[in-house]
Amino acid sequence: MSTPSTSSVAADLPVEAPNAAIAKHGGGVGRATGLVYLALLALALVAPLIGLYPVFVMKLLCFALFACAFNLLLGFTGLLSFGHAAFFGFAAYITGHTVKVMGWSPELGILAGVVVAALLGLAFGFVAIRRQGIYFAMITLALSQMVYFLCLQAPFTGGEDGLQGVLRGNLFGVIPLMDDTVMYYLVLAIFVACFLGIMRIVNSPFGQVLKMIRENEPRAVSLGYEVDRYKLLAFVLSASLAGLAGSLKTLVMKFATLTDVHWSMSGEVILMSLLGGVGTFFGPVLGAGIVIALQNMLADKVGEWVTVIIGAIFVLCVLAFRKGVVGELLAWRDRRKARAKA
Repeated sequence: MSTPSTSSVAADLPVEAPNAAIAKHGGGVGRATGLVYLALLALALVAPLIGLYPVFVMKLLCFALFACAFNLLLGFTGLLSFGHAAFFGFAAYITGHTVKVMGWSPELGILAGVVVAALLGLAFGFVAIRRQGIYFAMITLALSQMVYFLCLQAPFTGGEDGLQGVLRGNLFGVIPLMDDTVMYYLVLAIFVACFLGIMRIVNSPFGQVLKMIRENEPRAVSLGYEVDRYKLLAFVLSASLAGLAGSLKTLVMKFATLTDVHWSMSGEVILMSLLGGVGTFFGPVLGAGIVIALQNMLADKVGEWVTVIIGAIFVLCVLAFRKGVVGELLAWRDRRKARAKA
């Protein structure tokens, strides 16, 4: 069966014209939004110079990338996965093992983690992608738990002790990553490249098809699209980016533990995405920033109660901001524009 043309994708987007649909769901970047992004990038570039702790900001960027990867699947494809910790955590272990034990350079260790995460995502996808809704979510959770028990028993992971003392080494044999500032700018560059890449994917014809599948999958099927193929590719892309986030996190923190691959990590990235705003570009970044900042500030003061506090904030956010912080701001902007036109 032939695949419909790109023009037919745009013509058959449900409910709205394609440009309106893109703008509504965070696909468009207006002048004001572009200026905000540039200001945030400028702040990130000078962060180490104004006293912000580089390791904290690097950890935030790693989890922001993880949340953006998850949002590509949930926000723009409509697939809720409870197993993304498997890609994040297993890639973290692969990178840590190849760098620490096998003596690989950091760039090769990161590449190994991403490749393994992509292959794992492909395996997960083949099993789960033909299911929908809660069945898809439960299958990904079950598969993720299998990876967790593998990491618990496998000798190369260190079991309950984790993989400690991972050295960053020299990037391409020249650039020393032991310097936190150098490592920070590497993580920042990768995050910005991935963020722009996700924007490009979502705004591409492929991204248009993903959004059509999210909005009305039966219609996409009736138009002749091989929906399972598109969803599988989106799943693998999301898994690869999650693996990249896990690999970078290992080099930043110099360790990988079972926490990285535990089911609670999948719940944490869902929380980040929902808190910031699913289906928006900056929402997952903001959500990750809120969660990581709260964990960093409250962990020493309230201990394990930090989870309860974050959960309470999440409940309040869901009640008051059903679309997430960024989603509600975008909705408010759209309502104001509509009133101005009226």
